Amino acid sequence: MKKLMFCFFLLTGTLAFAQEDDVSIEGNTVTVKEKAPVWPGCESSGNTKDCFDQKLMEHVKNNYKYPRNDKGEFIRGKVVVKMHIDEEGKPVVTSVKGDQKPVIAAVETMLKKMPKMKPGTRGGKPTKISYTLPLNL
Repeated sequence: MKKLMFCFFLLTGTLAFAQEDDVSIEGNTVTVKEKAPVWPGCESSGNTKDCFDQKLMEHVKNNYKYPRNDKGEFIRGKVVVKMHIDEEGKPVVTSVKGDQKPVIAAVETMLKKMPKMKPGTRGGKPTKISYTLPLNL
């Protein structure tokens, strides 16, 4: 009887989640999948994660302006960006670390131009999704 009741509640709970988000059942474990944020223009893409990655790289290419030194030479460097897309779909940069201050400033300026997105979800509810981006500029 206990097994029958367990199966009933497991099935009932699974169907309730299935209407909100992707659910997979393996053995006795129910897994609710996390969905990544969707970049504007990727809504109808078959693979929104690949589209997100592509649009992010396009954004970097189109909006990053290489700083110059006193001689007019481009300053290059590596940075690591920690950021998240919040529950409203807004990009929030938490840190930009690198060895060249002008490169860090240029990256921060470029990131401020990121568009608002459709937020990521977990269990069918909007949630903050974090990213760490290593950039070699």
